[in-house]
Amino acid sequence: MKIILLGTTYPYRGGLATFNERLARQFLAEGHEVELWTFTLQYPSFLFPGKTQYSSEQAPSDLTIRRVLNSCNPFNWLRVGHALRKAAPDLLICCYWMAFFAPAFGLISRIARRNGKTKAIALVHNMIPHEPSLLDRLFAPYFVKSQDGFVALSESVKEDIEKIESSNLKSQISNTPKAFSPHPIYDHYGERMTKDEACAALNIPSNKEYMLFFGLVRAYKGLDLLLDAFGLIKDQLPSLQLIIAGEFYEDEEKYRAQIAANGLSERVILRNEFIPDADLRKYFGAADLIVQPYKTATQSGVTQVAFHFEKPMLVTNVGGLGEIVHDHQMGYACEPTPEAIAADLKDYFESNRQKAYTAYLQKEKTKYAWSNMTKAFLEIDSLNS
Repeated sequence: MKIILLGTTYPYRGGLATFNERLARQFLAEGHEVELWTFTLQYPSFLFPGKTQYSSEQAPSDLTIRRVLNSCNPFNWLRVGHALRKAAPDLLICCYWMAFFAPAFGLISRIARRNGKTKAIALVHNMIPHEPSLLDRLFAPYFVKSQDGFVALSESVKEDIEKIESSNLKSQISNTPKAFSPHPIYDHYGERMTKDEACAALNIPSNKEYMLFFGLVRAYKGLDLLLDAFGLIKDQLPSLQLIIAGEFYEDEEKYRAQIAANGLSERVILRNEFIPDADLRKYFGAADLIVQPYKTATQSGVTQVAFHFEKPMLVTNVGGLGEIVHDHQMGYACEPTPEAIAADLKDYFESNRQKAYTAYLQKEKTKYAWSNMTKAFLEIDSLNS
């Protein structure tokens, strides 16, 4: 098949770009012709809360990437739509994660499909985002109506798509095919490092126990819950340390004040920076437990990185996180409260659960192959044939 993925990719950075590039490689490995069409302008700078949108790494040499889409220019959307209509891919995959892009993706998909050949199947990370706005009510239905099918990364996202459809159709039942295909494992971050190697690379002592909070720091990710939980058990687990590795999209000083108030100033290692792919194995290698104390969620790429490095996890039982992390088998899926998080942290480190949970995780990770996701797209495409 000829497949075009429309969404963020190099030169933009982040988990979504990484995801799209890895998905493209899987389609290529299966013999398909694949191009990635990405942005000339992704976000206006005033809408982007971080330091930079752009990757500092080398461009991937094995992928065909075209920068064509301006997220703010409707005349550009028309041009991209007509270019796709002319290119006539068998499959157009719009990689959707927020309503800001819904008008562009919706119009482009409608134009592309007019050739009578191209099917538009959306890859949906979030349908209703962690921090919803008026745009979600106004724009998301327009995008949903433009698609021939959907692949959702969690059951909760699939349900959100169905809610938008049922509301828009005034109780009519939609027959647009949908599939839940869990986030595959990121498997391109290199070999695992031993704890001693990783700690040496990070210049931290290896005789401590480390929990890792990894990724962009945003309010919905619950770092405040984790800091309060750590404060509750800090005296009972004197060798426990917390590594916070990721760029702050929130006020860093607010969290520093909370760290001090909980008496954790000597127990928290804070790296307020975007962590490049090449350094992930250092942080995951040093960690004894990956912590994701989210207040709301759909799914998380951090979970799949933890699978790759075979690290037990503590997540909160929100969105699709509890679907992936089986409670008291490969880690914990607890309530999003400091008390619940503290209780599970205490159980993990006092009861030496790491070996048993790692063994379970090693067996479970085989479910999350990238070939399962490409299969989901091809099965939905066959339903539209």
